Amino acid sequence: MTEFLLILEIIGTVAFAVSGAMTGLAKKMDIFGVVILGLTTAVGGGAIRDIILGLTPPAMFTNPIYAAVAAVVSVIVFLPAVRRWLTAYSRVSDLVMLVMDSLGLGVFTVVGIQRAYTATDHRGMFLLVFVGVVTGVGGGLMRDVMAGNTPYIFVKHVYASASIIGAILCAALWQPLGGTAAMIIGASVILTVRLLAAHYHWSLPKA
Repeated sequence: MTEFLLILEIIGTVAFAVSGAMTGLAKKMDIFGVVILGLTTAVGGGAIRDIILGLTPPAMFTNPIYAAVAAVVSVIVFLPAVRRWLTAYSRVSDLVMLVMDSLGLGVFTVVGIQRAYTATDHRGMFLLVFVGVVTGVGGGLMRDVMAGNTPYIFVKHVYASASIIGAILCAALWQPLGGTAAMIIGASVILTVRLLAAHYHWSLPKA
């Protein structure tokens, strides 16, 4: 489980760092701003999760590999050749942003549930789902606020709802199937729902 969890967290970190850095590029930020947005998106949700669970200092400080990976990925996204490629192919850029943000959402939602499951004996469904969703959407929420955008979770196609669905499924399957299978299924459902919602323009009712 330890190696599997590390792989999942690295995948999620890279995915969210890319989405955060691309938001910085869209806002015409300098390299510092791009790196900060990439870093915040990648580790922000996990920091909020750890504070809720009473795990201090948060994992981003006790194991800086995640922050380091996020910073390196953000710098790569900022490289002139990468920026030119993203600018020249805007449809590809939008697709990369969608896939990376959805992948990060799925991975970090189930990782949040795993952290909650191991950190406390109070493993009620509400706690597991709440912590999972906060881990999944927290970094993106901080990214959007820092970038001056309306938070993604309030205006885009099914987003937080996808996280909630996957979190409930993951938490419900944890005991009967085991943590690894539950996390894979939960993350896969979140990613699938997000991509289908974007393709078919599904959304919740709006005012």
